[in-house]
Amino acid sequence: MAADRILIVDDEPEMIENCRRVLASTGYQCFSTTDSREALRMLERDRPDLLLTDLRMPEMDGMEILRQARETDPHLPVIMLTGHATVETAVAAVKAGAFDYLSKPFSIDQLQLTVARALTKRRLEQENLNLREQLQGTYGFENILGRSLVLQQVLELVRKAARSDANVLILGESGTGKELIARAIHANSPRCSGPFVPVDCASLPETLLESELFGHEKGAFTGAATTKRGLIETAHGGTLFLDELGEFPMSLQAKLLRTLQERQIRHVGGTRQIDLDVRVVSATNRDLRLQLANGQFREDLYYRVNVIDVAVPPLRERSGDVELLATTFLRKFRGGRGGFEPEAMMALVSYQWPGNVRELQNVVERACALAEGERITLAELPSRLWSSPAPTLAHPPETETSTGLTLKEAKGRWIGQLEAAYVSELLKRESGNVSEAARKAGVDRKTIHRLLNKHGLR
Repeated sequence: MAADRILIVDDEPEMIENCRRVLASTGYQCFSTTDSREALRMLERDRPDLLLTDLRMPEMDGMEILRQARETDPHLPVIMLTGHATVETAVAAVKAGAFDYLSKPFSIDQLQLTVARALTKRRLEQENLNLREQLQGTYGFENILGRSLVLQQVLELVRKAARSDANVLILGESGTGKELIARAIHANSPRCSGPFVPVDCASLPETLLESELFGHEKGAFTGAATTKRGLIETAHGGTLFLDELGEFPMSLQAKLLRTLQERQIRHVGGTRQIDLDVRVVSATNRDLRLQLANGQFREDLYYRVNVIDVAVPPLRERSGDVELLATTFLRKFRGGRGGFEPEAMMALVSYQWPGNVRELQNVVERACALAEGERITLAELPSRLWSSPAPTLAHPPETETSTGLTLKEAKGRWIGQLEAAYVSELLKRESGNVSEAARKAGVDRKTIHRLLNKHGLR
């Protein structure tokens, strides 16, 4: 690990030499100057980890050096050295962004301790910055794949929601990526350096859910051998993600509401109120308004968790996203090799995807595992995709069963259906523009017209 680099600026060469000797003996790499303007050039060129600067110097004082140093590196810790220490100068230096100040003459221990504290703070800030960049890289909005207009509108809402501290309710069918959006909200929020704590409300039995969420005191019930923090408390300073909120039992909804309202939590079996600072992001595939009408969900809790609601569209409503997602999953599972045969992609595009993105990912992973060649063919796809209906056919094919056909006839029938569904969906997406549909399909206009006539499409 490289030694921390310290820039020392003082118009007294003796002071510089004393500081350099003490700090170098501790293992730091020191460089210095008596010229304040040269110090600014060294800040830009050498990018030190810490700046020690005298407060009173000719030409340019330490406060101006501090200001320009903060512009060069906002996270650079600065320690002021002054022989004219007053409360006013100390407060002014700290308000301007200095980490601390040392009043001349200072002891070796004072210098070493202050420098060590400043560099520790520098390292922690850098680690937090790196963590934030990693989170945003892993859960950035650019990782939620899709070019469809309906998805882009949702992501614009999510970007705005991430900047606030309001509670968010994410609605959508299973497999649409609700948890991915919840993590993106956290990773791009001011709370990103805090914990993200997911809770699956459907997987925990009601008898355990209270203890898991709210924590318990030692002896609160049989088996409670020690005091335990709950998941809500663990999320302090970060985001609590309540997945499958529609499954949350009525018996605990009042306690959850009180916790969110008062921003305090009390362990099971305890009496002490513990202050709480969490943001709640919830998700459900249920119709909570219907549950309100049926008395299965508290109205006051609903409005507490639903400050901002985000409706994630199902994959069947995201025109054009199936191709992008399928290709991305193929690269993931095959390391960038291969592709899809046209009839296989037609099958993927025309299918309705009741399991949404999760189902599409599973289908592509299965196809990659079964494929013997470089390209995915129709044979590697599940049979439920082969019989996708072509809803806009003027003359649908006869419903003769596959057992009444030869393999060649059955394959021709299925491929015909896929062609019809593909062209129909493509033209619908391009608002009937044949030229644009041909460009997207990678064929000429004559091919599109031929397929329209072949399948009797309106």
